[in-house]
Amino acid sequence: QVQLEESGGGLVQSGGSLRLSCRAPRMITSTFWTYVMGWYRQVPGGQRDLVATITARGATNYDDSVKGRFSISRDNSRKMVYLQMNSLTHEETAVYYCNARSTDNNWGQGTQVTVQG
Repeated sequence: QVQLEESGGGLVQSGGSLRLSCRAPRMITSTFWTYVMGWYRQVPGGQRDLVATITARGATNYDDSVKGRFSISRDNSRKMVYLQMNSLTHEETAVYYCNARSTDNNWGQGTQVTVQG
């Protein structure tokens, strides 16, 4: 089981920005390379939906709703993955989860993002 720790959530006004971070503190750096890292989000009563993913070599995939506004990146040497979110809307209020997927599938505890207005 891979331990993932998210941070950076909070309260922001509509149109604002947030940057989420996720770290894998106990993972060996060479192992981090083998994981596709991603961000998902979930609203109460809803399913967990893909936001963005990134491979070790930097290939990215985004949900259509966030293209052009969100940017996922990773620092393999630090075992970190980031999600820069711009032009946030109220409808994007959700718990955002970090995901690490290889032959196994791992989730963080989630970080709440609340967009007001």
